[in-house]
Amino acid sequence: MSTYETLPSIPDLSAVMRRIVAGMVPGIGTRHVADADPTSRIEVTGVTIDPAALADYTRATSLRYGNSLPPTYFFVLGFPLTMELMSRADFPFAPVGSVHVANELTQTRAARIDEAFTFRAHAENLRPHRRGLLVDIITEVTADGSCGPVWTQRATMLGQGASFAKTAPVALATRGVDHARPLTQAEALEVPGVAANAQWVLSRDTVRAYVAASGDSNPIHTSNLGAKAFGFPGVIAHGMLSAATVLRLLEGTLDRPLRYTVEFHKPVIVPARIAAWALYADTATTNLQLRSASKPEKLHLNAEVEFLS
Repeated sequence: MSTYETLPSIPDLSAVMRRIVAGMVPGIGTRHVADADPTSRIEVTGVTIDPAALADYTRATSLRYGNSLPPTYFFVLGFPLTMELMSRADFPFAPVGSVHVANELTQTRAARIDEAFTFRAHAENLRPHRRGLLVDIITEVTADGSCGPVWTQRATMLGQGASFAKTAPVALATRGVDHARPLTQAEALEVPGVAANAQWVLSRDTVRAYVAASGDSNPIHTSNLGAKAFGFPGVIAHGMLSAATVLRLLEGTLDRPLRYTVEFHKPVIVPARIAAWALYADTATTNLQLRSASKPEKLHLNAEVEFLS
């Protein structure tokens, strides 16, 4: 079993981002080469929950504040570990310009605000996509005294325009193309034949609140100029803000074992009015969709919540 490098604490996200920006300097910056799966494995022990930070997160997402953590909250706590892995030279493509295209998280039970946790993170499964290369970042969270993880996540990241290095071994370079659509093969789903369960507005203020709560101040979320530099017409909402927002439809049922799988489709350009659907496949499975309220054919997010007990 591979060993983990133990970090003294969750990295400071702003410091990691400064290192990523410095790594972009031609000639002296970090050179990312797609010729092998990433090898870094990092962990942090003794992570506790800051009630004030959790309150900021629940205000930004409108999820419930209580003794049980929202299923998506560990994404925010562990995001600096994700960026730390992506900043390293063994990561196969540059983090700047990469896109979060899919996410799967599993909680075996609701985590509590008064617990201490160990975070472990690594990246794996470098593979091709029609627009570049994909890699999965795996995060496991174990509560002190627990036998196994209470929460795991597979975040699929796309390096747009990235390609395998000429030095990549044949076994790697011939891995099959993945469309990063764990729930659907189609590029878009049909508009549901029933009225939306809810409509909400995602504004610049909503995104600013999420930036403050998550620490993710990527220019595509904070500046029209920054967003346009990466090909967006204006500021876009974070994918995991949308993923948290649509969970409002199931509020009151989320403190139990579940698996939450999300595909990110069209970005939400703010300000935007969005429509949300909860479509019940069976007693254990609910499909969630987030679409433009004025143009419902525009799908922002397709997701599935599967209750495991």
